[in-house]
Amino acid sequence: MDRLKKNGIWSFFSSVRLTIVLFIVITTVSIIGTVIPQGEAAREFASHLAPGLAFIFHKLQLFNIYHSVWFTTLMILLYLNLVICSWRRFPHSWRLFRKASSSSPDWSHAFENLPPERVLFSKGGLDAESVRMENLLKKKYPRVQRRDTEEEEITYLHGRKGAFSYFGVYIVHLSVLIIIGGVVIGALLGFDAYVEIAEGGSSDTVYLQGGKGFKKKKLDFTVYCNRFSLDFYDNGTPKLYRSDLSFLKDNQVVYRGPVLVNHPVTFEGIRFYQANYGIMPGGKAIITITKGNEKVSMFKAIAGDEFKLPGDDVTGRILRIEENLMGIGPAVKISIRSGERELQFWVFQYIEMIIEKNPGLLEEVPLFNPGLFKPYLFSLSRIESSYYTGLKVNRDPGVLVVAAGSFFLFLGFMIVFFHSHRQIWIKLESEGGGTRISITGKSNKDPVGLQRELSYFIEKAKKARE
Repeated sequence: MDRLKKNGIWSFFSSVRLTIVLFIVITTVSIIGTVIPQGEAAREFASHLAPGLAFIFHKLQLFNIYHSVWFTTLMILLYLNLVICSWRRFPHSWRLFRKASSSSPDWSHAFENLPPERVLFSKGGLDAESVRMENLLKKKYPRVQRRDTEEEEITYLHGRKGAFSYFGVYIVHLSVLIIIGGVVIGALLGFDAYVEIAEGGSSDTVYLQGGKGFKKKKLDFTVYCNRFSLDFYDNGTPKLYRSDLSFLKDNQVVYRGPVLVNHPVTFEGIRFYQANYGIMPGGKAIITITKGNEKVSMFKAIAGDEFKLPGDDVTGRILRIEENLMGIGPAVKISIRSGERELQFWVFQYIEMIIEKNPGLLEEVPLFNPGLFKPYLFSLSRIESSYYTGLKVNRDPGVLVVAAGSFFLFLGFMIVFFHSHRQIWIKLESEGGGTRISITGKSNKDPVGLQRELSYFIEKAKKARE
């Protein structure tokens, strides 16, 4: 072990300076990671940079700092540094703790060179004063020892607390190690992903972002978007958008929940955030079918939907939905199959206006004739916009580990900054029919707090004496 401690590598990793430097570097890197967009957001940011600068940023992994090789190296260095520092210094702290917890406090040298203000005289007898001071000491100190010397007519009192404060720094070290472990667990077993789901659609696949590239990941369940709702302010800007989701396993709905901005929903440890939304190409077409003067059917459909004409062995299919076909308005392309026969034609929303401006169009271009499949006539009432919801998908199994580490970090700092190993000695001597009381103390840190506590006992002793 001695040979190991003299080793240069051991000295390097056990250096407190290394700890300080690593904390400064990691903090600086974290600030950079906050300023420079990471993951998916980095794509747009990189497009505004000069090509050479964007290349350098990419090579330095500045768009993916928290998954970069060099950031992982910094975390490993900090991990090793904390472990070795704790290993090296723990035996000394353990000896101090055992000495502090010893049942034999040092009575002999505690009262040497005692200042006059810490010595009081009381008219009370030794026994009465000893009981009084012992009770006073027990109010502040959980561990109080008493030693009586009948031949010298002297009573010694000793109170101590806070011996555990010697381990405060190790709790801080342990908590940092736990936090680093949680970060590593999250990086290795967790993921950040994105998925777009059309209203009324579903998906069991998400697209990984960040350090895992933009690859697909199949989920163990299916996410179905029941409804996407959108509210606007008077000026037209979005006010609120919300996705009502269902989670299915084995084609059975297991859980339902809404997702709003800043109000995610969690299922099987995976959290879904409302990220954005968009309009699906084509949307939903509202189509009316008439036969003569009789309305046969009216339905709403998206591209790919099929329908049947009542009473006939005829199948229809919506092939395409266009918001503005060739600049002459909304249109839907329909395919009609009857036996071996198939017809395809377009149905325009404003067909009357088109014919008025282009007489003879239907004869010249039968493909634009909405009554091509006789005796039925198709008409397009309107095209409704169909939205998709953009969801950010996140799984971080290390979050509870990081939370536990943060709790221990807070606890460690509380011990380090607000607790100390403090001892109080009180000596009571029978003198001239009264009692001479001497009070002193010692603390491994926080001398101001020790002085405040000594003043407390002296003032309490004075008041009781009066």
